[in-house]
Order: sequence, then C-alpha cells, then structure tokens
Amino acid sequence: MSKRRNRTRTQFVQQEQMTGGPAAEAFTFGDPVPVLDRRELLDYVECVVMDKWYEPPVSFDGLARTFRAAVHHSSPINVKRNILTSTFIPHPLLSQQAFSRFVQDYLVFGNAYLEKRTNRLGGVLSLEPALAKFTRRGTDLDTYWFVQYSVTTQPYQFTPGSVFHLMEPDLNQEVYGLPEYLSAIPSTLLNESATLFRRKYYLNGSHAGFIMYMTDAAQNQEDVNNIRQAMKSAKGPGNFRNLFMYSPNGKKDGIQIIPLSEVAAKDEFLNIKNVSRDDMMAAHHVPPQMMGIMPNNVGGFGDIEKASLVFVRNELLPLQSRLLELNNWVGSEIIKFKEYKLD
Repeated sequence: MSKRRNRTRTQFVQQEQMTGGPAAEAFTFGDPVPVLDRRELLDYVECVVMDKWYEPPVSFDGLARTFRAAVHHSSPINVKRNILTSTFIPHPLLSQQAFSRFVQDYLVFGNAYLEKRTNRLGGVLSLEPALAKFTRRGTDLDTYWFVQYSVTTQPYQFTPGSVFHLMEPDLNQEVYGLPEYLSAIPSTLLNESATLFRRKYYLNGSHAGFIMYMTDAAQNQEDVNNIRQAMKSAKGPGNFRNLFMYSPNGKKDGIQIIPLSEVAAKDEFLNIKNVSRDDMMAAHHVPPQMMGIMPNNVGGFGDIEKASLVFVRNELLPLQSRLLELNNWVGSEIIKFKEYKLD
C-alpha cells in the first residue's frame, strides 16, 4: 500500500513540474442575462400580504434608487413636476411644497397619498403628503399603514378615512399603482452601468493602457515575470510611467505594443448611452429640448415653444385631470390650476 501511495505522489509531483511553465488561458465573461429574468413569477403572486397590509408588486425602494440612476430618467420627471407646480394655485389646506411632493411621489412610484390632518373638533387643518415609499394599503383595502422601520419608530396605522390615495392603474392588480416608465427601467440601469464602467475604466488608468504582445524566443520566464510585475504596479492613479526593455538577441517584431484604443473590440459606450437615452425619452414623452439635450444635427429639434405647448396639451393636462380627483374626495376645490403660458 505504501509503495502505491508513494508512486502516486511522485507521479503527481512530476506532472506538476512538467506543467509548471507558462500556459495559455481561456475565459469567458458569463452567459447572457435576460431582461425579464424570473420577473413573471411576481405577476402570479400580485401583492403579498405582510402582517396587516399588502406589499407592492415591485420594490418601491428600488424605484427610489432608480430615480437618480440616469440623468435622462430623473430630468423628465423633474420637468413634469416643475411645470405642474408652477401652474398650481396654492390653497390654505395644501401648500405648494406639499403639492410638489405629492406630484413627485405619483410620478416616481405611481402612487401618491395625502393625509387629512384634523383638529379635535373634526375640522381640517391641512393636507400633508405621506411618503409613498413607506405607505402601505391594509388588507381590507380601506386602511393605510406607514411602515418605516427604525430604532425609534414602528409601523402605525393612519386614522381610517384620513388618507387620499391617487394611483396609476396596473394590469395585474388593483391594490397599488405602478409608474408608466417601468418598461424603461432596463435601459435606465444599462445607462447607469455604462457610465459607472466608463468612470472606473478611466480612474483605473486603462484609458491609457495597451497590450504588450511578446513573441521573442530570446526572452526567458524571469524577464516575462518582471515585465508583468512592472505593468501591474503601473495601474491606478499616476499610471503614466515608462518601461525599459533590453533584448540584445531579440527580433524586430518580437515585442509589440498595441494601444487599447486601436482594438476593434472596444466598448460601445456612446452607442449604449444614446440608445438607452432614446428609450427613456420615449417612456417619459418629454421633448428633448425641454431637458437641456443638445441636438446632434444641424437643424436642431425645432421650435421649443411649439414643442412645449404640445407637450403640455398631450401630457400635463391629463395629469392635471388625475390630480383633480382630490377635490371629489375632499368635497371642496382644493386643487386649481392656472393656464400654462410662456411669458
């Protein structure tokens, strides 16, 4: 038994010694990931019951983080909010700041809530927006809960009948609303990933990098290791360094330097940014000249005044009609708008 063990160990050591030299490596970057990866499962469960309330069908925390993921996603939402706020006539029960928060929650989450604050005699003091990110609808569909967890706070129930809920209808459930831009979230995240990759690419110093192609047979493994170590130490900030290579018996093309900028398989940063930008703009229906986008052609985007008037007529007037539903719930004309003018 001992002879067999020693023989096996000796053969293994010899095999390691034979394969200890430099070898080629092959690697991949992983399989393609579909956009709708297992997302269909949530359409079956709709809204999950959690304690005494329903959880939304999508992560509101994810929608909040996605809001600032790409500039062409947050900019059209801000444009709609600012125009609606500028045309809103403040009311003693609903301030302009509260209305702005109410509109922003509706545009980002597809849900917006206003809590009716009353005095001891039952009179209405004010209408205050409740954060849609933490507001949940009760299992009886008539009560509402605020479920922000912290060291000093616990979920609490709003006074029954004190919360107005404005929501964008969904196809799969009627408990919560969903924003219109959900189809553009993959493009938003792609745009963010491209920007972050480009930033890391630049900070790492790879924008000035190259490929050292060595075929000179006169080089030994120790020289190759020294060059590899020198190139590794040149990464990061301050990577503009010079390398000295001495090869007395080398050939003319034994060592070649190929800049990464000349490699055909480089990243498609600009194409990704442009395509994902177009997807986000198509989802939000906001003219590009109203978001500060510079045209790529000589003719530009056309008359901005005509584009803004058409945008207000087709997009903001329907939003104003939705917001006027609060008046029916309160029984008084709380929300009023003035005419949109370009003065």
